[in-house]
Amino acid sequence: MCWLLKTCLGVLAVIIVVSLSAAQATAQGELFWQQERRRMVEKEIAQAGVTDPRVLEVMRTTPRHEFVSQRFRRQAYFDMSLPIGSRQTISSPFIVAFMTESLQPRSDDKVLEIGTGSGYQAAVLSPLVEHVYTIEIIQSLGKKARRTLTRLKYDNVTIRIGDGFQGWPQHAPFDKIIVTCSPEEVPQPLVDQLREGGRMVVPVGERYQQILYLMRKKDGQLVTESLRPTLFVPMTGQADRQRKIQPDPLRPQIVNGDFESPAEHREQIPAWYYQRQLELISDDEAPEGKYYVKFSNRDEGRASRALQGIPIDGRSVRHVELDTWVRVSNVISAGDSRMAPRVAVTFYDQDRKDVGTVWLGPWQGTRDWQKVKKRFSVPAQTREAIVRIGLMGAVGEACFDDVRLRVN
Repeated sequence: MCWLLKTCLGVLAVIIVVSLSAAQATAQGELFWQQERRRMVEKEIAQAGVTDPRVLEVMRTTPRHEFVSQRFRRQAYFDMSLPIGSRQTISSPFIVAFMTESLQPRSDDKVLEIGTGSGYQAAVLSPLVEHVYTIEIIQSLGKKARRTLTRLKYDNVTIRIGDGFQGWPQHAPFDKIIVTCSPEEVPQPLVDQLREGGRMVVPVGERYQQILYLMRKKDGQLVTESLRPTLFVPMTGQADRQRKIQPDPLRPQIVNGDFESPAEHREQIPAWYYQRQLELISDDEAPEGKYYVKFSNRDEGRASRALQGIPIDGRSVRHVELDTWVRVSNVISAGDSRMAPRVAVTFYDQDRKDVGTVWLGPWQGTRDWQKVKKRFSVPAQTREAIVRIGLMGAVGEACFDDVRLRVN
């Protein structure tokens, strides 16, 4: 009997130790994620211009890592979109915060979201409004998002699987509508289902050239305000079938690479998105035309960049030539060559998986304007690409002009 009792007590002690270790590991893990969220809000969201304290707080508490796969969890609190499967992505934290702030959510709002995706945007809205109705056209994503939101107890979010083009008339009118995929034009059913005086935030435009708009309904019509260039996955279903302009992946090119297109704001350059810490400079001595772009950064690691998406089919386009004018001043990268000015092109396959990156640069120190170009091979799997220009986390100034990509 004593032997049996000692054995049972020993087993119990092991169980207690294992349980305590697991609980401690969980607590340490959650502390790590909390710290990552605080860093993200301070460095990537607040410094980039989001000021609403309610939005900043919900970004500090919403566990974005729960909405991405294990493979991408370490990148969950970087200011970047991430693949979630089915050729879809979770939007960058800044864009989620910026769109949420632009909605001006109220505690008594009924909100319609088009494009549930991972469920993260709905989770961010959940504490800020009365109820979120969200529609996802891809069944597997919709079911997964529903499981995640249920597990995390977002009880005021209702998901429907279907084509968001038609909205959700059974619950209309909505105080606010947020669209997290891009149609070429705003679907009329969404206009009809927005209440008078309501607000809609939606990216509209061609596949790789979009503008994020804030739209207010007044006298039955939408009054539009341009917010910033952006890039979202396309709205599929009926919206995609009605698309009039299709991208040409056999003739990839950078739009407004010479920075001569008229800009409403010096901090927002047409055709480029995810813009951080840059300025459009007017100078009669610019290498090409009258304008160039200047990136500046004093805080090592902080984003100072601009991005642009382009269509490109690696089955037909086997080589490209990338060239630019560049000037750098007092650039310091602390010994990490990845954090230095460059022009980079990352290629993606049909599932939006990274299949390779090429670049011009990096550059350090101080040097006057110079023309740089190089020929690169394009992976055969490529179906689209992202062009990145900027300091890439380095400290100093970098100027670019006439950034071009040519089929070669």
